[in-house]
Amino acid sequence: MLSRYFEKPVKWTSDRLEDLSSTSQGFDEIVEATLGLDATEVCRARAEVIGDVGAYSIYPWTAALEPVQVVSFLSGPYKIENYRGRVRGVTTSKSPTGPYRGVGRPISTFVTERLVDMAAQKMGIDPVALRLKNVVQPDEFPFKTASGIVWDSGSFVECLEGARDAIGYEKFRAKQTESRKSGKLYGIGFSSYAELTGIGSRISVAPGMPINTGTETATIRIDSAGGITAVFGVASHGQSLETTLAQVVADELGARLEDIRVVQGDTADIAHGTGTYASRSAVLAGGAGTLASRAVKEKLIKIAAQLLQVEEADIDLSDGIATARGTNNTASIKEMARAFYSEMGRLPKDLIDGLEATKQYDPFFGTTTSATHVAVVEVDQETCRTKLMQFVVVEDCGRIINPLVVDGQVHGGVAQGIGAALFEQMRYDDVGQLITASLADYLVPSAPEIPPMEVHHVEKVSPTTLGGFRGMGEGGTIGAPAAVVNAIADALSHLGIQPTELPVTPDKLFHLIQKSNEGN
Repeated sequence: MLSRYFEKPVKWTSDRLEDLSSTSQGFDEIVEATLGLDATEVCRARAEVIGDVGAYSIYPWTAALEPVQVVSFLSGPYKIENYRGRVRGVTTSKSPTGPYRGVGRPISTFVTERLVDMAAQKMGIDPVALRLKNVVQPDEFPFKTASGIVWDSGSFVECLEGARDAIGYEKFRAKQTESRKSGKLYGIGFSSYAELTGIGSRISVAPGMPINTGTETATIRIDSAGGITAVFGVASHGQSLETTLAQVVADELGARLEDIRVVQGDTADIAHGTGTYASRSAVLAGGAGTLASRAVKEKLIKIAAQLLQVEEADIDLSDGIATARGTNNTASIKEMARAFYSEMGRLPKDLIDGLEATKQYDPFFGTTTSATHVAVVEVDQETCRTKLMQFVVVEDCGRIINPLVVDGQVHGGVAQGIGAALFEQMRYDDVGQLITASLADYLVPSAPEIPPMEVHHVEKVSPTTLGGFRGMGEGGTIGAPAAVVNAIADALSHLGIQPTELPVTPDKLFHLIQKSNEGN
C-alpha cells in the first residue's frame, strides 16, 4: 500500500526485537501419543496434536501446514499397521506459525523416536535392534503408511546399520559402562526418519493449495560466443544452487562447468517459479535443467554432425567438445554457436530453431529421503549441562551432485536441530508478552556447542525422479533433536528420566533430576 501511495519502491527493515516479536515461528505443538507393541513389533499408535498457530494464517501455506505435517508423519519409517491421529489448530495472540526447516517433521520424529526408545527400555530390548525389527525393509517398497503417505523407496535399514557401525555402537556401550564407575555420564541416542521430498503437482494440489508448487521451469540458452546461460525459477539462499545446478547442466549438455552462468529467481528471465523450500530444488530444478539441457544438446549434435560430415549417431559431446567417433575431427560449442549465428551457409537453413530450450518438470508425487542420526553426549549431573561429544549422520539423498554441498547442508541442518534440542525457545509471560525478544534471551548454538560431525552417504538412486535425486535440505533439522534428547535420556537412564519437551535446557534438566531424586 505504501509503495502504491508514494509510487516508488518501499523497503522495510526490522530490528531484532521487531523480527522476533512479529515474524513467523515454528515448532509449537503439544502432542499426546502412545505406541503399542506386540512382543517386539510395533502394531499400533495414537496421537492427539494441538498446534498453536498464532494470530493469523500465512499465505499460501495456511495455519494448518505445521500441525498437519506433525500428525501425518508420526509413523515415520516404521511399519505401524494401525494408527489414529487427530489434529487441532488453536488461534492465539502469538506470532503466526509458518514453515521452518523441517516443517512439522522434527516434532513428529522427536515424538516417535522418543517413544521407540522408551518402549525399548521398558521391554528390555536394545533400541537399535527394536528399530531394525520395525523399519520398512528393502523388499517392502513402495510402502504406504497408515496415514496414507507412500514411501516410494528408501534406505531405512542401510542408514540405521551404517550409523550403528560408524559410531562403534558396541564399543561405546562398553566404554559407557566403565565411565559410569568414575561418575561420567555418557549417553547415545539414535533417530531414524523418512521424509517426502521434491514433491510434485499431485501432492501440492491435494490440500487445495492456491498456487502451483509442484513444478519448476528451466531455460538453457547458448549465445553467439558459446556462453551458456541456465535460468531457473528457484533461488539459492545459501545452499550452493549456483554450483549444483551448473553441474547438472554441464553433465547433461556435455559442456564445461566454467562456461555456464546460472540465473535464478528473476521474473524478467523465467516465466514461472515458486522458490526454494520443501527440499525440492535439486529434484525439481535439476529435473527441469536436465530436460532443457538434453533438448539443447540434441540441437548441438545436429550442428556438429553437419560441420564434421558424419551421422548424428556418430557424435560424442562432452567437456564442450563434439567429436566424430572414430576420427580426430572435433568442433567446440563455441565453434558450433559461431556457425549457427554468424557463418551463413555452413548449415542448412532449417536445421534447428535456435540454440535455446525451455522445459518444465513435474515429479508428480515426489520421492523419499531417509537418514539415521546418532548423538553422543555427556551430561554433568551437577551443572545439568549437556555437552555434545560426537554426531554421526548416515543419509540417502539419492544421486549426489556435489558431496561437499551435501555435507554442508547436513552440518547446517544438524546445527539448527541442536538449537531446537538444547537452546531455542520463545517464552511468553502470563499476559502474552514475549520475554525472549533479543539474542541475549533467545539463545542459539555457537561454534563451541556444535560437535565434530561425521557424514556418510548411502546414495541409492531414486527410481521416481529424473536424475535419481532426492531432496535433502531439511534432513539435518529433522533428525537431530530426537537423537540429542534420546542421548540425554540414555545418559540419565539410571535415574529413570525421560525428557518429553523441547528444548532440554539446564533448568528443565535440573527439575527433572530433582524430581527423580525426590521420588527415590
